[in-house]
Parts: sequence; structure tokens; C-alpha cells
Amino acid sequence: MTDNDAFRNPYQGPRIPQRPSHEPPVAGPGGVTIWPGGGSAGPGGGLGVPGGGGTGDGGHGPGGGRDAGPVPGGSHPRARKPVALIAAVAILAAGVGGGSALFVDRLAGGSGDSGSSSVAGTVASSSVSTDGTVSSVASAVSPSVVEITATSQNGRSTGSGVITTADGEILTNNHVISGADSIKITFSDGRTATAEVVGTDPDLDMALVKARDVSGLKPAALGDSDQVKVGDEVVAIGSPEGLSGTVTSGIISALDRKVTVQKEGDEGGRQPGGNDRWPFEFGGGRYNGDVGESTTTYKALQTDASLNPGNSGGALVNMRGQIVGINSAMYAPASATGAQSGSAGSIGLGFAIPVNDVKKILDDLRDGGSGG
Repeated sequence: MTDNDAFRNPYQGPRIPQRPSHEPPVAGPGGVTIWPGGGSAGPGGGLGVPGGGGTGDGGHGPGGGRDAGPVPGGSHPRARKPVALIAAVAILAAGVGGGSALFVDRLAGGSGDSGSSSVAGTVASSSVSTDGTVSSVASAVSPSVVEITATSQNGRSTGSGVITTADGEILTNNHVISGADSIKITFSDGRTATAEVVGTDPDLDMALVKARDVSGLKPAALGDSDQVKVGDEVVAIGSPEGLSGTVTSGIISALDRKVTVQKEGDEGGRQPGGNDRWPFEFGGGRYNGDVGESTTTYKALQTDASLNPGNSGGALVNMRGQIVGINSAMYAPASATGAQSGSAGSIGLGFAIPVNDVKKILDDLRDGGSGG
């Protein structure tokens, strides 16, 4: 008799491991059958594998079960890598959500990176729950976007802003509040508050204002604009033409578009009540008027989401509900019909300041900086 004869009876075929008969199976999570003595979701356990072994030698570690015994050719029923465990956990993760999916990714050797970055001085970047639809993004983010009314001796104009703290810090474009004698904030629930300028950065056309005597606001989640790709779906939220909470959607059309805008409005302000179509230059062309002599240039995200006067300072949001840009410039050509608004509306040519650039200066804005 050879060694193989001692291992296998050639007339009976390979040994077939038997399920334990003294205890009945039980139903585990997601309807997976677990045999008594088999693995579990704990350390060293398999999921739903009859007699599945654990990570300990011979399957007798914590949560481990009994080995199925040898099979022909000397192979062992347990995989050397936790493939079965990963597959089983993946089934559960589909029903549980992000936390389990992250566990599966790390178990499989992935980094578990959510695609967002952590930058000192910013708000959390992964606290929004959406199902990837425009309606869910709008529902999650709209409470974090406000309407801003800036008033000066020249009149009044409307822009938008993004809440960054529960006690009233709000990001907006510098050109929205430049030269304003008073600033009024209208929140998504209709409440209003006055605000004061905390800091500005004309070089990036950004400003930070603080609403007075407010609390319990919902800060926006700032995402990672370096992860944005051409073709990604986005949602724009703002107050075009004073229509608060307006939501439009589109895609990222291009990256790193060089946009040139005025640093400051004429005579120290943007002359609210005049030309709400903020002038800018792009690709050698001039849009919405003359930008003047004092200008700044930044690299913007281009989007075809509909933007109109009043969207400036509002949110450009990815489908995870994270802010990836602050809407800053849009082309609204002169109306051929002579409409009172002086524009024919959006033609799908809009630009947003990447949020990573904004995060870099956020602490300076909080310190009252007026860069540029």
C-alpha cells in the first residue's frame, strides 16, 4: 500500500467532509446559513461556510470551526487568502452601507480612502449622506447655502454663500460683498441676519463673512477638488436673480481654466444695482463687460450646470454632497430681446473656484486677512 492508498480508497473516490448532524444550522445575517462550530464574523471566523475554519492553526482560533479534513492531492479546503470571508462580508456591506464597505476594502488590501482630504481649519469632509441623486444632494446641501444681499450707496445686489460653521461663518466671492455698506443673510428656512466681513482675498476673489447672533446652522462638507474629473456630475445651488435655493445640475466640463476677474469693483465696490453680470476674461475673450485694470487670475473648474447672476459665491457640489467649488463667474450674453435683466440667461458656460484653493486660505480669512 502506498502513501496515497493510505490517504484514499481508489474504489470509493475522495473522502467527502460531512456536515455535523448533532446540531441544526441557524440563519445568519442576510439569510446566510451558519453551521454550529463553523466560522463567524469575529476574529478568525468564516461566514456561512459549513465547518469553516478560522485564522488559527487548524481552524480552532477564536470564532474558528472544525476543518473539513484532507482532500485528494493533499489540498486544504481553506483558501490561503480570506476570499470567502471577503465575499461574505461584501454581501452584508451592500445592505449596511459605507462603514462595512470600507472594512471590506481594507480587508482586501485597499487603502479605504474615501477620496476626500483633511485640511487643517476646515469642516468635516465626509459627513453628508446622499444616494447619488440630484434630489438627495439638494436636500442635504441646500440648508448650508444662503442668499447674500449687499447694499451700498449705489444700490443693492444679490449673491450666494456657503456656511462653514454652525455659528455663522459664510464663504462667498469677494466681488459679492466688495464695497457694501451692509450685508443681509437669508437662510434656507427664511430666517435672516445681518453680517460683517471677517476677511477677504481679492486675488482668489474670496471672502468670509460672519452672520450675527445665529447658532445651530448646518455647515457644508468641503470635499477634495483635486479628485474631480472631467465628466463628473455636479449640482449648483444658489440664488440666481434672487431666487433662493435654486438647484441646477450638470457636469464638470473642464479643469484648470484660467479666469480673469476684477480684484475690486470701481470706486471701491462692485456698484450693486448696476451690472450684476460680473465681468471676466477667459481664453482671450471678454465676457459681461470690461474687467478694468485691477484684475486677478485663478484656475477654475468649468461646468455646464446652469449659473446666472446671483449664483456667485454659491456651492458647486459633487454627488456625495461635498462642496468642490465656489461658483464665481458665468457667461450671460446680452439679451437680443432687451429683457430687463440685461441677460439672456445661462448658456452652460460657468466657472467655480476649486475648494482646495479656498481651504488653503480659509485660516487667513478667519484671521482677518485681506490678501492681494
